[in-house]
Amino acid sequence: MEYSYHSICRWTFNPGKGGFVPSDIRPSWSQDRFNSVNFIKLIAEKIKPRLPENIILGVEFHYDTEINEENVDEVVDIMKENNIYLGLITPGAHSHFAYGGIASLDPEERKKAEEFGIKTVDITYEKMESVFLKDKEPTFVLWNGSWGYDIANPFIKKMYENLKESIANLCKYEEKKGGKLYFAIEPKPNEGHPAMLIPTVASAILLWKRLKEEYGIKIEKKGVNKEFGHSEMIGLDHIYDTVEEIDNKMLVHMHINSQGYNDGIILGGPGKFDIDHGARINGMNIVIAKLIQDAGFNRWKGHDMQARPYDNEEKAIERVIRSILSWEACEIVSKKLDGNEILKYLSNRETDKVEDLIKELVADAFKVFKSLYE
Repeated sequence: MEYSYHSICRWTFNPGKGGFVPSDIRPSWSQDRFNSVNFIKLIAEKIKPRLPENIILGVEFHYDTEINEENVDEVVDIMKENNIYLGLITPGAHSHFAYGGIASLDPEERKKAEEFGIKTVDITYEKMESVFLKDKEPTFVLWNGSWGYDIANPFIKKMYENLKESIANLCKYEEKKGGKLYFAIEPKPNEGHPAMLIPTVASAILLWKRLKEEYGIKIEKKGVNKEFGHSEMIGLDHIYDTVEEIDNKMLVHMHINSQGYNDGIILGGPGKFDIDHGARINGMNIVIAKLIQDAGFNRWKGHDMQARPYDNEEKAIERVIRSILSWEACEIVSKKLDGNEILKYLSNRETDKVEDLIKELVADAFKVFKSLYE
């Protein structure tokens, strides 16, 4: 059986976004009623039975808001009971540090942020190694949510130097702990600052190259957590992002959510805030599925998504199921994509025929999705 690995994010299961929309639309998922143990139980009871047998499930956590020293033992026990694995862990530094984190020009904040990353590595190895899946060890993601600025100044370069040094030291520390984790930087153009260090996939790839050159960091298990929606937010092409990641051997994790603008159904796209729809069925995703299959990628595909602000708990669960099955449908039909035929058409400048082929695959994918979902 050919297995497919999907990881579900703890932060998806929240009571509501708040701000301009309700913060309590899903009351049973409020902080005082729904914890990370409940999250694992929900996956085991309401999501796992709805999926094909070849899908292996993992989960994704922020330290220390979702997984921490107080709850980790209980969470790991329930994960082992249900054969659910750790797909991703990330320091939730953005919850604590608002002035640059490990890139900060405030030496006290930078020191505390570095210590926070060390604690995340420690809890991963010392408490969670029993829920690593062999040969599919989790990804340790560094999100750039703290690494930002809002005023033009010449010391942005100093922030970048701080960032490189801190990541290098963290990687060296993890290597001593076991070197089993994959490290991925997750780029984003903005949030929670108007401008961010490491805004694009290319920025992340370049950073790892510099860490190898300047600090001797081994980069065989280092790379990018590609998030489709983050590229879409600034009008970049996540197909080409994929090509760059594959070419540099740096595709180690994926967040296959969407801003939504490229399927002609849901709204979103460049210039919009981070909408976090689930995976969509469209030509771009079918092509990406083909690219990663040809490259031999078979690691965790994460669903970093949000329920709609009007969804109740039941509908929010359906969103996650639909996201997983939508991507599975894209992967299934992408195997029918005849590269020789497409290359022949492209060589003859018959792009209209390529368009027709992709349209047919999209139509087939919707049929596959329907059969899996029903």
